[in-house]
Amino acid sequence: MSRSKMTNDYDGITRDYSHKHDLVYENVYLPSHAPPEWKDRSVLWNAVEETEKTKDSRLAREIIVALPIELTLDENIALLENYVQSQFVSDGMCADVGIHDTDGHNPHAHIMLTVRPLKADGTWQAKTEKEYLCIRGSEEKAFTASEFILAQKDGWEKQYLYLVNGKKRYLPPSKAGGYERLNKHRKSSKYGRQNPIIERWNSKEQLMVRRSAWADAI
Repeated sequence: MSRSKMTNDYDGITRDYSHKHDLVYENVYLPSHAPPEWKDRSVLWNAVEETEKTKDSRLAREIIVALPIELTLDENIALLENYVQSQFVSDGMCADVGIHDTDGHNPHAHIMLTVRPLKADGTWQAKTEKEYLCIRGSEEKAFTASEFILAQKDGWEKQYLYLVNGKKRYLPPSKAGGYERLNKHRKSSKYGRQNPIIERWNSKEQLMVRRSAWADAI
C-alpha cells in the first residue's frame, strides 16, 4: 500500500514494493497517546503483529475511498487527512494512509487501521475480557474480574468444579461441603466479553457512520 520496503519481525521476510510508481502520498497518523516511534510504519505493524497471539487474529482493517478527480493532490490530501483524523485517529485508531493515482483518472486512498484500542499509557488493550459465571441462589450471571469485586459484596460467588457422588459438578464454595474440588479453574463463559470499543468499531452501525461521514466530506 505504502510502496515501501518492510521486514516482518515475525517471519523475517522482507517485502519490497518500492519499484511500483503509483504512490503519490503516504503518511501514518497516530492518536496522541500512541508511541511516537510508530510513525515508522514498520515499527507500527510489527508492534501489531507482536501483540496478536492466535493464528487467525485480525491485524488490520482496510478502507478504500475514491478521491474526486476535480481536486488537486494537495486538496485531496487535506480532504483525506481531515476525514482520517476526525473519524479514526480521534477515536483511538492508528491509520496508515497511502494515495494511489496511476494515470490521473483514478485517484484513491487506502486507509489501514489498527483494530485494537490503546490504553492511556500507549499499550494495547485486550480484545476480550474473561467472564466468570457466578451464582447467587438459583440465579447465574456473568461478571468480569473487576465487576466481581462489587458483585461479591452482594452475595455472588464464583463456581468451581467438584466431584459430587462420582460426578463432576460446578458449585460455589459455600455449597461444596466436604466434596473434593478437582481444580482451581472457575466456571467461565466460552469466549469472554468483547471489548466494547472493539464491538462498536466492528458494528454495521459504525460502518454506516464512516460511510456517511465520507459522503458528507466529498
